[in-house]
Amino acid sequence: MALTDYFARKPEFDIFPLEAADLPQAAAVHKLRFTPPWSDGELHALLVQDTVFGFIARQSNALARPITAGFVLARVAAGEAEILTIGVDPKFVRLGLGWRLMRAAIREARDQAAEAVFLEVDETNIAAVALYRKLHFAKVGERRAYYQSVNGAKTAALVMRLDLG
Repeated sequence: MALTDYFARKPEFDIFPLEAADLPQAAAVHKLRFTPPWSDGELHALLVQDTVFGFIARQSNALARPITAGFVLARVAAGEAEILTIGVDPKFVRLGLGWRLMRAAIREARDQAAEAVFLEVDETNIAAVALYRKLHFAKVGERRAYYQSVNGAKTAALVMRLDLG
């Protein structure tokens, strides 16, 4: 294959369980998507809890080593799951990675006997809200003025739920 053919290829991704060694890359993705971002130490403090799990997406057909493209972190407790955070590197949006990461987290929540999955999303994050609706999450509440943007504007957090029953 010629090098020009390689660059014309669509990226391919694999999803793996999130491990402590992955957290610096996950924190780098989080920093690209959120203000304020979570550090790898904050992510580690969550991941070491027995109830917390996550998945990481890596580009498997990268030229050198696999590239971290996104991750999701979630927890299950008392029969309910919560998506703590999810992020996809802006270079890899609109390739189905958010969908694949969410599906992996939902499957794991179901495997751990969760009956529902909850999440909170900024009402202005139209792409994320659309993804969650496509996954059949429904709005069940709202936290007014919950998020604050870098310019100081406050926006609501939509509380969404997916029943797994």
